[in-house]
Amino acid sequence: MKQLKAFKLGFIVISSFMTFSVLAAPPPVVTDDPHDESHDESQHLLSISDGFVRADPSAPLVAHDAAVADIISDAPFAKVIKNLGEAGRGERLSANSTTDVWALGNYAYTGTFNSPCGGDPEAGIWIWDVRNKIKPEFAGIIQSPTGSRTNDVRVATMGSGDILVHSNESCDGGPGGYEVYNVDDPLNPVYLASVRIDDPNPITPLIFGPVEDVGVHNLWLFRQAGNDYVAVTTETAYGNFHIYDITDPANPVLMSFWGAEELFDPGVVASGDFSRNLDAASWLISGFGASQNRFLHDVTITPDGLTAYLANWDAGLIRLDISDVSNPQLVSIAIDPTSEDGEVNSHSVWPNANGTIVVEGEEDFAPFDSQFAIDTGPNAGTYASSEGSITTPITDEPGAEMSGQTTYVGLACDVASVPPGTGIALIQRGVCAFTTKGENVIAAGYSGMVVFNDEARGDALVTMGGSPVSLPGVFVGHSTGLAIMGVASAAELVIGAPGETITAAVVPNGWSGMRIWSYADPANPILMSTFNTVCSANPIDPSCDPRGTYSSHNVIVEDNKAYISWYSDGVVVLDVSDPANPVEVARYHRAGSEFEAQNGGIQDVWGIYKIPDQPWIYASDRNGGLYILKEYGSGSAKNGKN
Repeated sequence: MKQLKAFKLGFIVISSFMTFSVLAAPPPVVTDDPHDESHDESQHLLSISDGFVRADPSAPLVAHDAAVADIISDAPFAKVIKNLGEAGRGERLSANSTTDVWALGNYAYTGTFNSPCGGDPEAGIWIWDVRNKIKPEFAGIIQSPTGSRTNDVRVATMGSGDILVHSNESCDGGPGGYEVYNVDDPLNPVYLASVRIDDPNPITPLIFGPVEDVGVHNLWLFRQAGNDYVAVTTETAYGNFHIYDITDPANPVLMSFWGAEELFDPGVVASGDFSRNLDAASWLISGFGASQNRFLHDVTITPDGLTAYLANWDAGLIRLDISDVSNPQLVSIAIDPTSEDGEVNSHSVWPNANGTIVVEGEEDFAPFDSQFAIDTGPNAGTYASSEGSITTPITDEPGAEMSGQTTYVGLACDVASVPPGTGIALIQRGVCAFTTKGENVIAAGYSGMVVFNDEARGDALVTMGGSPVSLPGVFVGHSTGLAIMGVASAAELVIGAPGETITAAVVPNGWSGMRIWSYADPANPILMSTFNTVCSANPIDPSCDPRGTYSSHNVIVEDNKAYISWYSDGVVVLDVSDPANPVEVARYHRAGSEFEAQNGGIQDVWGIYKIPDQPWIYASDRNGGLYILKEYGSGSAKNGKN
């Protein structure tokens, strides 16, 4: 059970303000250190004082990286189909650095994540000469703006030539928006334009304060009726889907915007009505499961430029008619919150050639659920809780649970005030840091701790942060703490009094996989099936590396085959010609010390690109850079490297 240690993840902070009700969202990580501003609960997604702050969609991945950085494992991997062979490498040995990959002609392009951040000479879009698939060569870097990262890159032949666009997201105070280059000569890219993006809703500043120069997460280049366009996933409060005319690539022109708020209240932005917009914003930051929001993550547009598929997180998979780029029209919504693990998390999408089958990827960084129960007494039952990020993982405890009788020990800010004990210390939140409380109850002999919220903050949950302490622990609401002690108010609590027996556990609920939809009737998509790997379905399977991330990531579909970048499961190929019965037909999946030395870390595939009508696949590994793979037939790959 030690392998479960890897999955103590941080989560995106989503809170409420003004007239919003508190939403069932992942608890923020706080320290309760009065000298540490990180515990300030005004730091939420929607903020009057500081303006709108769109949560970084990659924040849970960064938290996961940190959580597993010191874990060493030689766990075996599951038996897989090995008919994808490694042909060549574009080596970039830099942990968690490489993002997406795209290609055009003889050159491939990969992006750069948070570190190194823009301004470092190695930050930006890496250019690879891939004429020799066996031995690709590094050819140069398009520098990203200082303080920004390049999550996404797209390149295509447009009316004005070969055009490259890349996204900007701040990693150290840099700009958002996107950049435009001509790459007719990839070795000498020509800068054409920088586009900075503000929220398109004129009423936004009245509700949230300024929403200016926001990040862009993904892009898509397309042509329609002789004009060139780029579709942009923006991190605005409203209208996350933008279309720009780049027929003159040096002067991009915004043609339209559309957002999932239109599903909640059609015409809400155009109305200019404060109350309607406020209600829509509340809906946008609600959703399903652990990471609740309905913002756009990614977009794929059909080759004719007439249809857009929007992977719109908890709003589901949205199909738009963009035949009039100035006025996108809703065609359908594909959503089934009961599929997979109770999340929606629509993250990536790609239709087959005739649009009858669409493959949607979910992304999920919460593969475990916390469970908490009062086992004895009149208040026995289950209650909401959150495991501490500083405490020993409950999965490391005997039976993978923390269980025992509780003793109320007050605030536990002074070791002399804590009565000796051997079970579970029940502690009230406040005055001192969670780390201090933990150290003091350890000194008093306790083997675990439950911290309950103070009366002022009620039943809101937080994830206890700070310096590590060597005992398991969870955080519960104020009313839960009173229920454990069987009292009606905090005034009745007595230090040293025994409470009820409790049990806290962490149970697996899976990472995420793929949904396969039938669009035989585009207005009424039908979910035909889902697909998971062994490790995405069951994070505690002994074949899974505890350091691994087993969420699906990106997908490309060609000839009813889905090519998927699947983080630590590598590259997975599915035959979806029968959408009710997807079949894995190929995988590139490597492990072991020799591979990790070559790759700069465990396998962690982020991006995927398939050369149309050829067996070549480009995959970007976050640790190792560019991989060029060759797809063989139904037999094993003719390459000993995998």
